[in-house]
Amino acid sequence: MGAITLTKELYFTTTTVIDWVDIFTRPAYKRIVVESLAYCQEQKGLDIYAWVLMTNHLHMIAGTNKADIRLSDILRDFKKYTNKKILSAIENNLQESRKAWILDRCWFAGNNDKKIKNYRFWQEGNYVEQLYTYDFFKQK
Repeated sequence: MGAITLTKELYFTTTTVIDWVDIFTRPAYKRIVVESLAYCQEQKGLDIYAWVLMTNHLHMIAGTNKADIRLSDILRDFKKYTNKKILSAIENNLQESRKAWILDRCWFAGNNDKKIKNYRFWQEGNYVEQLYTYDFFKQK
């Protein structure tokens, strides 16, 4: 029996924090990601089939349920929003022992990029690979 072909465009994506900083060890920062993913599902047409949030990156198997919306546009908006929310949460977290170090890393990454005003939380771009077969889907 040959490989089963998927009938919908699905993608394996990875979005990574700058310098692989272990930021998602704190529940407050995880919550921002989860709430933003839920918003993207409800409002932007994001379909999530599987996901895992590691300490410094996010993997998803995802697609979109709207023909006029590209997954790359949803990921761009997700990263832009969570960039601001997570950095604000770090700045306002009095118990964050790594605050100065994290903000310094984010400032350095953003300051050295002409497209960024101040801080960069996520690495530029995403790793995105289209899933063509069910076997590849199961592997991811």
